[in-house]
Amino acid sequence: MSEAGRNGGGVRLGLALTAGAAVLVALAYAALGQDGPASAVTFLGKDVAPAALELGSRIYAQNCASCHGKNLEGQPDWKRRLANGRMPAPPHDATGHSWHHSDQDLFKTTKEGLAAVVPGYESDMPVFGASLSDDEITAVLAYLKSTWPERQRAFQAEVTRNADLEDGP
Repeated sequence: MSEAGRNGGGVRLGLALTAGAAVLVALAYAALGQDGPASAVTFLGKDVAPAALELGSRIYAQNCASCHGKNLEGQPDWKRRLANGRMPAPPHDATGHSWHHSDQDLFKTTKEGLAAVVPGYESDMPVFGASLSDDEITAVLAYLKSTWPERQRAFQAEVTRNADLEDGP
């Protein structure tokens, strides 16, 4: 067999082994109920320190869990309007829709209220701009993001990047 034939076989074997290893890793993560190795939690494209995630967890428990749930599960029937015409508090885990929104919109909604993002929208959610600092709001939102699977975090990061592009430099 020629030298080229032997090398081609080695390359094919190497590619097959690499593909097989990738499949095994994907199957292992699937068996664990995960999407893959977790990346760092970011907010507006910047890494968030573990201490900020811990702070966000505490602030969430004190200020948000009474409506959005201890485990971020939201209120029952969160997709159905209440008698007052407003929507119940949605979940902030992966079953909700928080991860569909940019960091900018999540921050503005928390600080200024939903009407700041959707003019005229009435919500039972309080405005936190007077009671929480910008760093505390960021910590809470980063904590929420830390609970999402990698797939949702990657999608949400892309939404955030696109919002940055829309807003301009």
